[in-house]
Order: sequence, then structure tokens, then C-alpha cells
Amino acid sequence: MLKTFKLGGVHPPENKLSADKKIEILPIPKTVFIPVAQHIGAPATPTVKRGDEVKVGQIIAKSSSFVSTNIHSSVSGKVKKVDLSGDSSGYSKQGIFIDVSGDEWIEDIDRSENLVKEFDLDGRKIVQKIQDAGIVGLGGATFPTHVKLVPPKGMKAEVLLINGVECEPYLTSDHRLMLEKGDEILVGTQILMKAMNVEKAVIGIENNKPDAIKLLSEKVKNYKGLSVVALKVQYPQGGEKQLINAVTGKEVPSGGLPIAVGAVVSNVGTAFAVYEAIQKNKPLFERVVTITGKGVANPSNFKVRIGTATTELIEAAGGLPENTGKVISGGPMMGRAIASLDIPVTKGTSGILLMPEQESVRGDYISCIRCSRCVSVCPMGLEPYLLMTLGEKHVFDRLEDEKVMDCIECGSCSYTCPSNRPLLDYIRFGKAKVGQIMRSRKK
Repeated sequence: MLKTFKLGGVHPPENKLSADKKIEILPIPKTVFIPVAQHIGAPATPTVKRGDEVKVGQIIAKSSSFVSTNIHSSVSGKVKKVDLSGDSSGYSKQGIFIDVSGDEWIEDIDRSENLVKEFDLDGRKIVQKIQDAGIVGLGGATFPTHVKLVPPKGMKAEVLLINGVECEPYLTSDHRLMLEKGDEILVGTQILMKAMNVEKAVIGIENNKPDAIKLLSEKVKNYKGLSVVALKVQYPQGGEKQLINAVTGKEVPSGGLPIAVGAVVSNVGTAFAVYEAIQKNKPLFERVVTITGKGVANPSNFKVRIGTATTELIEAAGGLPENTGKVISGGPMMGRAIASLDIPVTKGTSGILLMPEQESVRGDYISCIRCSRCVSVCPMGLEPYLLMTLGEKHVFDRLEDEKVMDCIECGSCSYTCPSNRPLLDYIRFGKAKVGQIMRSRKK
């Protein structure tokens, strides 16, 4: 019987339109905008100025605290300016504009395709190199990877879980990466195991990717301590806490981190980036992005330089369909509509979804009919109808008591609501306010 998590979940249409499309390299754009905040934590501090010449892989912004990460140039050329530009939500964020000329990389990077299995760095040096390379969680959360590898005092990791679930509809970048870079992912996994000082790693993959399960199940026979687990297709199987529950049977306590049950979760894309950083001296300056949608002429998976404008991906996939109603960064469940097609690809951009107008218009919402569907599908055991009401009425102290911070924002509640209520919108609003209150209390 396939493993899955204990509470809730939904099964939206998968729509993996680009699953059979091999990863293509997107041409280098003429100009890029590289934000200095592409991660959870403090923004990096720019180290370049207008007129500076930069190379691919060069640090252009240094991490400003432990929970932060370096930013590297994805192109070679001249810094046009260090200025503000809009992010995916429309807010202005600082970043570095670079006019591209050629494609000159720093000399330390090994650009060969040769697989390098052996490594002799100790755990501390691995963590430092991962930090220097600017690696973050590539599943979307963008938490600095080096921070995950240093558990709080008194806690110890026992198992590494590699997340190959990719449960979000439409997205296929992780699927293609597993098929095309399987050995590199497994070497990256072993590197992470050494950094964590654990002997066991499990790769979780949903059962709608039988080719990836078969391929990696064969390959892990050549790697000590690694195994593959097939998981039931059930959204949000790829959530950290849901994956831990499905694979280990353990439950992360309310308000706790995965390390509380001895687990660390890392995305397959992150494991691949770790391989490239340690074995190829390559910082994180490009990633695989799915560009897809029912009206898209050529749904694709592209390897894209960070800072490339979204419009470049859309043009490479056949252009913007006439009936497009929304352009979403991410998938339809947890992704967010972007304010402009000029926003850049960042470390956290897993996909760009072009939704047709008829599917992107919200229906009018009506009063809650007390059907309890939102409660039954919540994978965190919360009461979304109540959290929405409390957020709507600004009852933030009660929101905290009702554990709003445990919400993983998966959108299962909104997806299943027959009254079209904007449950997740108000829960996100409430989480933001409660988070502010909690941070001010600590200060």
C-alpha cells in the first residue's frame, strides 16, 4: 500500500502537460535584474556598483546575517545600476541590473558534464561551501540550506528526506531533473548526509512519476544508505510535515521544526545544486523552471539564468495565449499571480503558469454553509472557516490561540469550498499580522 500523510488532502487535476519535455537551455537575455532578496531571511548587501564588470558566478551581493545567503551574477557584462524594481507582488525590491555581453564564467567553475562521485570534505567545510554558493531550498520556500544543516543546540538529525514529490499541479521541473540528473541528485544527497552526519536518506516520489521511481530505485543500489519510497498521489504530499508523516510516521509538533522529530527535508533541486556547488564549484545562479498552461503552444522545462524576465520564458514557449487571465509564479494551488511580465526568475521560481481567463476568474462568494469540507481537507488539522472569520474581524489574539501559524498555505480549503470563500486570503493576512505580533513580543 502506498504511503501518505494522515490528515486531509485533496486531489486536483494534475495537468502535467510538460512531463515528457526534456530540459532545454533558455538563451541568455540581453539584460537581467537580480534581486538581492531571493530567500527567507535578511536581504544580501550589494558588493558591486554601476559600471563594474562582472562574470558568471561572481558574488554581487553578500549575505548580511546567518539567515541570509549570497547572490551571484548569472551573466557576464556591466552593472547598469543598483536600484529598485517590482517583485512578483508588485512591491519594489532592491536588485542589480546588468547589461549582458558574452558569457564569461569565473575560472573556478567546472563546466564539464562529467559525473564526479568522490568527495573528501568534512561536514563543516561542506556547510561552508553550500553557504558560499548561495544555495536555498528550491522547492519554493527558499530557506537557506546551510541553516537547515546546523540544527539547534540539543537536537540531532537522524534522517534526510529528499522531496521529489512535486505535488503541485502543472509543475514538472523536479520530475525532469530526476530523470535527467539522477546520479547528480544522489551524489548531492550523499554530500548532504555527510554534512548532517546521518547514515540514512529517503527519496519520496509521488506515484504519478513511475519512470522517476523506477530509475532512481535502480540507481540507489549503488549508493549506501539511500532508498526510494513511492507515495500516494495526494496534495499537499510535498509539504515538509506531510512528507515526514508519510515516510516516517512521525508528526512534527505544533510550532515545531522538522528537526524536532530528527528529520531534515531537502528538495531534489536543492540536492542537485549541492552537487554542483561541491563537485563543480558552481554557485546557484540558474535553475530549471516549468512554463506551462492549457493554452500554451509549447509547455516546456527550461534551464534559466536567475534574473531573466518572465516574458522571455513565455516567448520561448510560444508566446502569451490570447485568452490568458492570470500569469502565476508557481502552481495553481500555492502560486501567486504576478503583477508584471517583467518580473525576474529567482531562486524560488519553480514554474510559470498561464491560466485561461475562464479558469482565473473568482466566483462570487456566499455565506459559509457549515459543510465542514475545509476542516476535513486541512492537512494540519485546523479549522479554516474559523481562521478566515477571525482574520476578517482582526481578532489576532484568538488567531494565535487557534494555531494560525501552523497553516502551510496549501490552499486545500479554498479549493474545496462550495461557497467560493477566500479562506486562504484571509488566513495569509492573519498569519502575517500574528507573525508581526510574535516578533515584536520577542524584541
